[in-house]
Amino acid sequence: MYQALYRKWRPKVFSDVIGQEHITETLKKQVAEGRTSHAYLFTGTRGTGKTTCAKILAKAVNCEHPVNGDPCCQCPSCLGIENSSFLDVLELDAASNNGVDQVRALRDEAIYAPANVKKRVYIVDEVHMLSTAAFNALLKILEEPPAHLMFILATTELHKVPATILSRCQRYAFKRILPADIAKRLTYVAGQEHIDLTPDGAELLSRLADGALRDGLSLLDQCAAAGGTVDSRAVLEVLGLAGNLQTAKLMEHILKRDAQGALLLLNDLYAGGKDVGAVLGELSTLTRDLLLRRTAPEGGAALLSGGFDSATLDRLSGNVPSNRFLYLASTLQRALADLYYSADRRTDAELCLLRLCDESLCGDLTALESRITRLETAVERGAVISAAVNENTRAAKTAEPSRPAGGSAAAKPAQAAAPQTKKPAQTEDAPPWDEPPLPEEPPMREEPGERVFDIPPDAASVRSTPPTHHPARTAAPASVPTEAKKPPAGSTAVSGSWWRALSESCKGQLPPMYRAFLDLCGGTLEGDQITVYAPDEITLSRLDNDRVRGVLSAEAEKVSGQPVRLLLRVGEAPSASPEENLKSLLEFGSQFDNIQIK
Repeated sequence: MYQALYRKWRPKVFSDVIGQEHITETLKKQVAEGRTSHAYLFTGTRGTGKTTCAKILAKAVNCEHPVNGDPCCQCPSCLGIENSSFLDVLELDAASNNGVDQVRALRDEAIYAPANVKKRVYIVDEVHMLSTAAFNALLKILEEPPAHLMFILATTELHKVPATILSRCQRYAFKRILPADIAKRLTYVAGQEHIDLTPDGAELLSRLADGALRDGLSLLDQCAAAGGTVDSRAVLEVLGLAGNLQTAKLMEHILKRDAQGALLLLNDLYAGGKDVGAVLGELSTLTRDLLLRRTAPEGGAALLSGGFDSATLDRLSGNVPSNRFLYLASTLQRALADLYYSADRRTDAELCLLRLCDESLCGDLTALESRITRLETAVERGAVISAAVNENTRAAKTAEPSRPAGGSAAAKPAQAAAPQTKKPAQTEDAPPWDEPPLPEEPPMREEPGERVFDIPPDAASVRSTPPTHHPARTAAPASVPTEAKKPPAGSTAVSGSWWRALSESCKGQLPPMYRAFLDLCGGTLEGDQITVYAPDEITLSRLDNDRVRGVLSAEAEKVSGQPVRLLLRVGEAPSASPEENLKSLLEFGSQFDNIQIK
């Protein structure tokens, strides 16, 4: 009768256990010196030798002729324990015997002396599956057992075992077996079983075993059943894996954001019998290696899976930022976790590839971060700034300057001549990413009203003569000097209105969001008081902050030549008469030598 390799080649003495020398040497010494404990707890991942060491220890403490702590495997006790004919050494599965009644029955029969061996040994596998009541029933006998009794508990989830149990046992943590040790053992077993196993096949099987020798032997048994030479290609074909070359090619498509190429390659792999879950798992392993290669290029080499050479890792990493690899790894992990419950694994794998190629499809904050990252990259290359400049240039060429509804026919020559008077050194608005952070804006008031802010004049700028008061109007006073009324460089006077010239000069010093609100407002100047009229309370609240007030006051002082008071109010600016509009137009045209208004 054929026996599976992992059962046939299970170690029978401590010396045959691979990769757990820190445990086997201690147990051998305890047996040789007769200092064994009454309770042991073996922890570690599956396939690392917990149950195997428990059976070897049960044989060693009952062996009639032990050899340096190892059982002789020839005496009646060793043979009886090996073939499970002795009822004094009992192996229990806590997953199926987890009730309090089963533990009570075990406790009741444990007090009887063994019939055929020195010690009665209970091996409880997956002990974390016991119920709370079962653990409580086990406590007393585990703390004060009879001299002939020994408990060996094994678990893969130590955190589920109560602290009261842990404190009564000697704990031994089993490590993952290194791939090199697994490959060496697989080569030995293959030679004994007359299996043609190549070195690259043994290396691939050792990596797929993931630190569990039992898994490695099971995979070798599966590949050997297919017949022929067990090399890396045969392993990939039998297990339905994509292979390093195909996985690296798929990663290339993902890093290039080539969704079409990635989907076509996945379809080819699926048609070839590859499991989509295995493909995503290999992608996850490759992503992990790339991330470790990027974050820890020196010391991280020992953490790599070993499935991909350095040249491939360097070629794939390139100029890809680390946050991209973090996104790929987290997305793959979520997809692999959800794939087990999927109704259509292929569709879910394809959706995962689409999200890997384009972060904006994920539907969470990662999508926004992706768009911001792309904009930052484009800004570094100058693409966004160039596009914005071109757009502003086209808008300036095509925009028609607005004029008052009640204006006279004399305004037409001035409007036609105004573009000729633009300053050649016109500056573009500062990009928002180069601006200092905005101050905290005050909260909106519940009821509309007006706000008056007194701008204290500077001592050096106080004039010796009091300012001349004029009636409310929409044009600047005629007494203001010509050089003071000129808008600053970079502003564009699109009409004869002083307010429009003032708002245009302020736009270059404010973020884009405030520029739009200024376009909605109007203004009047009466003496040393400027009144800004907002169409609604929302617009008023947006302009009501220190930054906007400071820019408006500074520019108004430049235009009026005197310190001003700023008043913000909700409503419409009073309309000027045709005579006042004409007067404003004449005053504006007097700034320039090449404009004659008749």
